[in-house]
Amino acid sequence: MAASRHLVVPAEPDQIVKLATFVAQAAADSGFDSLQINRIELAVDEACSNIIDHAYGGAKGIIRLEVEMVPHRKLTVILIDQGKPFDPDHIPDYSPRGSLDTIKVGGLGIHLMRQAMDDICYEFNVPGVGNRLTMTKRL
Repeated sequence: MAASRHLVVPAEPDQIVKLATFVAQAAADSGFDSLQINRIELAVDEACSNIIDHAYGGAKGIIRLEVEMVPHRKLTVILIDQGKPFDPDHIPDYSPRGSLDTIKVGGLGIHLMRQAMDDICYEFNVPGVGNRLTMTKRL
């Protein structure tokens, strides 16, 4: 049976641990092992950092986190903000051929999110919602 949880926090760096811990508990309750939980936490950490740094750019705002769980099947993480839209398609894919010194700021975090999760969907300026990032991880 599906279940959901949600959390709303200020878009501030000191809230990232709270958001990642909240998602980690939901992932554990859904049956994910510790390696997968760490990957999910990493994706949430990177996404929230991007919201704080790029969408809000230091301005006040909130991050709404929704977690939809289908135990022993999948976990869907939804992050909502009202900041400036950010199009990840403008960030080139990470190439392991280069050195870490040549990576553009922000490029590696998006790569890590894509590697950690099975599906990622960005939606911008959704009426009545704002910007919505949906990430899914299946067991």
